[in-house]
Amino acid sequence: MDIILLGPPGAGKGTQAQRLVEAHGMRQLSTGDMLRAAVKAGTAVGLQAKAVMDRGELVSDEIVSALIGEELDAMGAGQGAIFDGYPRTAAQAESLDAILAARGRKLEHVIELEVDEDALVERICGRFTCANCGKGYHDKFEQPRQPGVCDKCGSHEFKRRPDDNEDTVRTRMAEYRAKTAPILPIYDARGIVTRVNGMAEIDHVTAAIERIIKG
Repeated sequence: MDIILLGPPGAGKGTQAQRLVEAHGMRQLSTGDMLRAAVKAGTAVGLQAKAVMDRGELVSDEIVSALIGEELDAMGAGQGAIFDGYPRTAAQAESLDAILAARGRKLEHVIELEVDEDALVERICGRFTCANCGKGYHDKFEQPRQPGVCDKCGSHEFKRRPDDNEDTVRTRMAEYRAKTAPILPIYDARGIVTRVNGMAEIDHVTAAIERIIKG
């Protein structure tokens, strides 16, 4: 089963994708993670993408499509894919159709996580992680039990993503509205779109997605 999790940055796509991976053995194809890995590795594609990502803008379709194709080819036979953060544009939606068809695959569900923009800004700008183990926290919603000490590993070092600031978040929201939202009619016409309240409790969102994919 191949599905798309759709929604603006910070809507919770990554969290829900990971839960699907654990429950169903699917493979999460997160363009954000793949691009960050390329940036960290210092590849030519990574360096090109870094300048764009730092501005809160979207990387080129060519870069993203190439990464997606490579990931699909590396997957096991019969393994389902979760597209997290892709496609973002109508052109990418067309490209994804071609990428999947060439491999005998097709989309079965498009699940949109709907959010409130102001609440989403608060959610994103307040998040931080342990620099050692990666456990996530939030200024308002999830502080470490002991201030300054990671609950999981005891580290005293924490970090924030440089693009987790209000200006960048609102730029990305505007990009989403302008370029990604228009792809929904493409999938609506196929009858495969379902919308879920992305601001609900995480477990409630997970339960709603499970109902969708189990039909």
